[in-house]
Amino acid sequence: MLTSTDFSGLLNQRFFNNFLPIPATNTLAKGMITPNFELPDVTNGRLIKLTDFRRRRPVVLAFTRIFTEKQYCPLCFPHIKALNEQYEAFLDRDVELLLITSTDPKQSKTVVKDLGLKMPLLSDSSCKSFRDYQTGQALGAPLPAQFVLNKVGQLRYKHVFSFLDQNASIETLLSVVDRL
Repeated sequence: MLTSTDFSGLLNQRFFNNFLPIPATNTLAKGMITPNFELPDVTNGRLIKLTDFRRRRPVVLAFTRIFTEKQYCPLCFPHIKALNEQYEAFLDRDVELLLITSTDPKQSKTVVKDLGLKMPLLSDSSCKSFRDYQTGQALGAPLPAQFVLNKVGQLRYKHVFSFLDQNASIETLLSVVDRL
């Protein structure tokens, strides 16, 4: 039996806004206070404000690339699963891990359910936080990137997408966190 891929929901305004390639030319420097954002956490049904973590705990921001609730970037899907599997390792270190997607809240809720996500999944269909963090974009969605912030919100580590090294490994992220 032949099955077709479900492309419903792919061609939306977000797709066209992110269609042209913009490289991840990130100018955020180590030691900088990073841009704030306020986004819905579809995993837990609350609003997350990045500044709420300041002075409380370090944060790992994992911007990911999901096209629709059924179409994942083939380079990001394994990373999302690995982050979810290791979520407790971040919590054990008193670090919050926030996964950020450009899918809308409805699509994001499907992602949470289908993948059994334990970590917060923040929905930013406007892609403003992706632009603020200069992750770049191509072919309908922002590019992935990871940032580690210390307790006061200073950037301690960043990894932006390249074809040679798409996402920071979980081991690298945990190593950075251990040095905070």
